[in-house]
Amino acid sequence: MNSIRQRLLFWQITALIVTSVLVSAFTYHLAWQAFNRVRDFGMEQIAHSVVRHGVRPHSWALDPPEHAAPRPTARHAPQDNPPPWVTDDLGRFISQIWSTDSELLYASVEGVGPPLQEPGFHNVEWSGESWRVYTLVDDEEIVQVAKTASDRASSFAQMAPWLLVPVAVLVLLLGVLIRLAVNRALAPLEALGQDIRRRDEKDLQPIATNGLPEEVAPLGQALNQLLERVSRLLTRQRQMLADAAHELNTPLAAVKLQAQIVRRSPESERAAALDELDLGIARSTHLVAQLLQMARLEADGRERRPVAVRLDRLAADVVVAFSARAEAREIDLGLDTCEAATVLADPQDLRVLFDNLVDNALRHTPPGSQVDLRIEQSAGRVSLVVNDNGPGIAEADHQRVLERFVRLNPKNEATGSGLGLAIVAQIAQQNGGLLTLASSPPGGLSVRIVFSAHPADAASPEGASPTA
Repeated sequence: MNSIRQRLLFWQITALIVTSVLVSAFTYHLAWQAFNRVRDFGMEQIAHSVVRHGVRPHSWALDPPEHAAPRPTARHAPQDNPPPWVTDDLGRFISQIWSTDSELLYASVEGVGPPLQEPGFHNVEWSGESWRVYTLVDDEEIVQVAKTASDRASSFAQMAPWLLVPVAVLVLLLGVLIRLAVNRALAPLEALGQDIRRRDEKDLQPIATNGLPEEVAPLGQALNQLLERVSRLLTRQRQMLADAAHELNTPLAAVKLQAQIVRRSPESERAAALDELDLGIARSTHLVAQLLQMARLEADGRERRPVAVRLDRLAADVVVAFSARAEAREIDLGLDTCEAATVLADPQDLRVLFDNLVDNALRHTPPGSQVDLRIEQSAGRVSLVVNDNGPGIAEADHQRVLERFVRLNPKNEATGSGLGLAIVAQIAQQNGGLLTLASSPPGGLSVRIVFSAHPADAASPEGASPTA
């Protein structure tokens, strides 16, 4: 049962039925006690009436003369096999008058009736039935009245269904009202669902939350936040797709032109033309690789799993991986300071970050330059620094170069695609790092990224861990 409506109706109606059953049982019990008190009061009034009005039995009530017909109130009948009219009396009411010496003076059914009891009310078993008996003692006589319990129960049974009718009507009425109340309470959810279903994939406008109840308003606000994030993501993806198409157009056109040149070049010039074609293909490949990296970062589809990563070892691996390329360009690439340091981050992201930092430095420094990597740890912080002595970047452009496809010298093909530092900035942000740009001591560019140290390293003395 996954429906909120069905759950609400089930629990509310179940609670109503259980409560109604308990109330009915309690009402039945109270009504039965009240009914018995009323009947007892009636028996008590009958006995007092006999005493109050001075009713006295005739002397022949029990033994009438031979010439007199038996009185209707003094009936002779054997105890073991009474006739039907005696049985009828037994099912209704019996009154008796006793002398103060416990001698039976009168009986509505002669010689038949419960034995004399102590004053007050009693439950007596007589003639195979349960009787309710009331005995009243007077100065001159004792009056006793009796009524069968079965007759009292049958009389109450005729009244009991009418006691339950109001409860049944109340249950039905409250059931209908509960259903209407639940439907009315869930109407905002229905309206919200209809509003969302009517929208197409392009309609990402916020949902109106002014008229929503307090319980539903947080859901509408959360949906609006989701719609806003989706809208931003789609906008970035569309912008990136447009930028990628624009950026790929130039290198692919250059590759196509270089291929035509190779085809038309004489044998003596074909080797140089093929070298230019290789360079064009390499630039296109690099641009496509960076576009893929940026697309993965924008989509954020991969689940990041921060683990302990040794930055000093990762820096050493990157220097080794780029050493051949640096040597080919006559650039001095090395590790300046490399303290043992561990951070919590995604290892794949950090490798992409290192690769883009070093690749960017090698691309923008002229032959004969120097590129140094430094890993420093201090006060619970780990700093990754890449310094070069290239042309550097003006301080006014430090924020601009962190944007996508921004190239300060677009006429120079060696400037790359304008994605390197943008990728670095996004990876640093997603892994809790802080990126800053400054001028390096040799006069080039200094890129610094500060991470929080791994808790184990942060608690240990500085430099206690082994270096790479």
